[in-house]
Amino acid sequence: MFPSRCPYCDKVIDDSDYACKICPRNFPGFCYSRYTAGGFLCAAPFPYSGVYAKAVKALKFHNRGDYARPLAAQLVRAVSEIHGDVRFDYVTCVPMHRKDKRNRGYNQAELLARECAALMRLTYLDTLEKFKRNQPQHKTGGRDREKNVYGVYRLIDEDIIKDKNVLIIDDIITTGNTLGECARILSNGKCAEIRCAVVCSADRNKFIAPGQGSDSACRKGPAQAQKQ
Repeated sequence: MFPSRCPYCDKVIDDSDYACKICPRNFPGFCYSRYTAGGFLCAAPFPYSGVYAKAVKALKFHNRGDYARPLAAQLVRAVSEIHGDVRFDYVTCVPMHRKDKRNRGYNQAELLARECAALMRLTYLDTLEKFKRNQPQHKTGGRDREKNVYGVYRLIDEDIIKDKNVLIIDDIITTGNTLGECARILSNGKCAEIRCAVVCSADRNKFIAPGQGSDSACRKGPAQAQKQ
């Protein structure tokens, strides 16, 4: 009654497939990377445009939780390509405030992160709590986005993440302030390495194409990254 569908064109697909036979032919030829606020490296398989933006919006706003699995498969591809130098201990996500999560019914970043963890055979871990509500970032302009996310997250348990390599998952990166703030809090908890990954990046001007970023820059730990 509820067949699996391609998140990019909505065609019915086999339950074991992540997309139809046609859509992957039009995927970008390489995965994108860019830095969050604070200098943490973020990987993305897609730009935030066309069918990719439509798929993320369906997951986020239109109750298409079934899209999390196929989109996570592309996230894992980007993580392998951009963050292949890191062996992660935990996969985590950008948390939602409990009231916002209750209103939506789920946290799309958590759905993606749990699917990524399963595909990568890693442990998913809730590392952060959003204990203050703020304006949605897409309703906040320019420089106010950094202020909007500052001080709204906190660590759940510092002892668990100390000296661990953590991958933070979200759906979209725009200015990079949300992921950057989450990474900053994890860095305060003395993680060994923090990297990020999203389905789509909304700012093509901040993409780092293959060969444009130095290996040393990509391998910086949290303390070094924040000096950028």
